[in-house]
Amino acid sequence: MFTTAVINKFKSTPTPFYYYDLDVLKQTLQKVKSESSKYNFIVHYALKANANNEVLEIVRANGIGADCVSGNEVKKAVECKFGRSHIVFAGVGKSDEEINYALDSDIFCFNCESKEELEIINGLANAKNKTASIALRINPNVNANTHKYITTGLEENKFGINLWELDDVVKLLETLSNIKLIGLHFHIGSQITDMSSFKSLCLRVNEIQGWFVSHKIHIENVNVGGGLGVDYHDPDNHMIPDFETYFKLFHDFLELRPGQKVHFELGRAIVAQCGTLVSKVLYIKKGVNTNFAILDAGMTELMRPALYQAYHKIENLTAIADEKWEKENGSESSFMQKYDVVGPICESSDCFGKAVNLPETSRGDIVVLRTAGAYGEVMSNGYNLRDKVKAVYS
Repeated sequence: MFTTAVINKFKSTPTPFYYYDLDVLKQTLQKVKSESSKYNFIVHYALKANANNEVLEIVRANGIGADCVSGNEVKKAVECKFGRSHIVFAGVGKSDEEINYALDSDIFCFNCESKEELEIINGLANAKNKTASIALRINPNVNANTHKYITTGLEENKFGINLWELDDVVKLLETLSNIKLIGLHFHIGSQITDMSSFKSLCLRVNEIQGWFVSHKIHIENVNVGGGLGVDYHDPDNHMIPDFETYFKLFHDFLELRPGQKVHFELGRAIVAQCGTLVSKVLYIKKGVNTNFAILDAGMTELMRPALYQAYHKIENLTAIADEKWEKENGSESSFMQKYDVVGPICESSDCFGKAVNLPETSRGDIVVLRTAGAYGEVMSNGYNLRDKVKAVYS
């Protein structure tokens, strides 16, 4: 993954920073396009995964739409020149200001999550003498078999309209003259690696579609969300997710009506592997039961491990480069030790990994956290008055 030239660049760049391999991003997008186009599927990129300007420009240039979950994400998509007819606005708590901005921007669709939201959008659209195109986000009650914090498709989650509400929702829609129902929206969770979960989603969507057909309601668009996971443990050998199996599964099991279009909202699967958090060792602290490698990056730069104990592969690039040099020159290689790899933030949860096997590590070594292109830089923050993390590109 990292050439000697790249490692030398890391050594000469002030840390911490995010490094984006834009070639990996482009290769991933090419695979997304080639596999989705086999079935005329429409793909939107979930900006919440990474809103870096350089990343967004490459995504947009590849003809991918924008999936937004806040008003500022809608603004970002408009500013980055994503086609307004390809911008979707989802989210369980849209403010009036955000809705008004999206209405003024003539976006493609609002994904709506409650009866009250439908009434609010209708009223705001009426005040502007506009008609808002909406999709109903329906909670399919399908288990994504992923972490509980990133599961979104069960009745116990806050997202979506429950199946038992559909009769009342349809009756309400008949009274709302400034809303046009153009689709159904589903999203069951994130970092899903069990493909059977997507098959279960397809089967449930088929049942729900049957309900709408029985009520003589034509649906133009079916949005099945995203959620395809990536390999955090072995990124070098699985750099690009299995989009071929993913899209084919929906083709095989989703029962479409004539003229229906299928939409996807992929985020992590597109950007995760192109990003790496690059840090430097500040101190090695000897403990009673473990040694600590204290980095200059912390939970302010990469929140996922502290938020829900997410795994990121940790590598000491200085030791790897030195070991390569030693091997080439006939010297003995470094021996491995276990370290708790932690950051400088005044929180015990500021830990990237416990008992991590690394070559003997010293102050000043370059340490990287892999597969950090999704929910890394975009979730970074200024806690402890930390400087905002910067980005570097290949």
